[in-house]
Amino acid sequence: MTSPNFNDRKLPVSMLVLHYTGMETAELARDRLCDPAAEVSAHWLVSEDGKVENLVPEEKRAWHAGVGSWNGQTDINSASIGVEIVNGGHNVPLPDGSLPPYPDVQILAVIKLCKDILTRHPIAMKNIVGHSDIAPERKEDPGEHFPWAGLAAAGIGIWPGELSEDDRVLFEAGDRDRGISIIQRGLADLGYGISVTGCLDDQTQAVIRAVQRRYRPARIDGVVDMQIMEILRRLSEMSRASMV
Repeated sequence: MTSPNFNDRKLPVSMLVLHYTGMETAELARDRLCDPAAEVSAHWLVSEDGKVENLVPEEKRAWHAGVGSWNGQTDINSASIGVEIVNGGHNVPLPDGSLPPYPDVQILAVIKLCKDILTRHPIAMKNIVGHSDIAPERKEDPGEHFPWAGLAAAGIGIWPGELSEDDRVLFEAGDRDRGISIIQRGLADLGYGISVTGCLDDQTQAVIRAVQRRYRPARIDGVVDMQIMEILRRLSEMSRASMV
């Protein structure tokens, strides 16, 4: 099945965006991604059993990202390949309230697909992102349960590695400080859409939560602590290296 929901790109491909479908089954997700009335789509759909389907040609602009920003670019759809991974996520949790796991066979298929995409497009490692990275104030996917570390180990994206146990809090909601301005500039340099206000405001907390969701999923609170500073320092070093 192919989706009618696409148009022409306005930009060359420079990003890879990973999503979860947030729906009960692959069939429901596929139907929505191919429904003209829904006006959403993705280039690829990866089912729980590892089946990979191409719904939109990569040379076309699929409609998967919505409103968002990365590296100052707001037409994410024109600049990216979108991969939808079948998983209920926060929308369809398990009966005990936990998030449904990504099966190993599915993740192996995602890794292979991403590697194939990288052979076709010059995408820097720092530009392999989740939906929550480009739209932190409104999106949570692919979720804190997505195995970003495993993808990075396979050469897909970046990962800060083991963190120290120092999690002393530096800044909390509403704090104002020159140090917060420095953190905001660092987040912007990484690619996040953020304003430099010197305040740990709602937008900044949302971005911090996106960083935590991806790189320190055990605690997602929007607070700046020593571990977050360690993550940002390492990501900055890695992102610079990935651009060389």
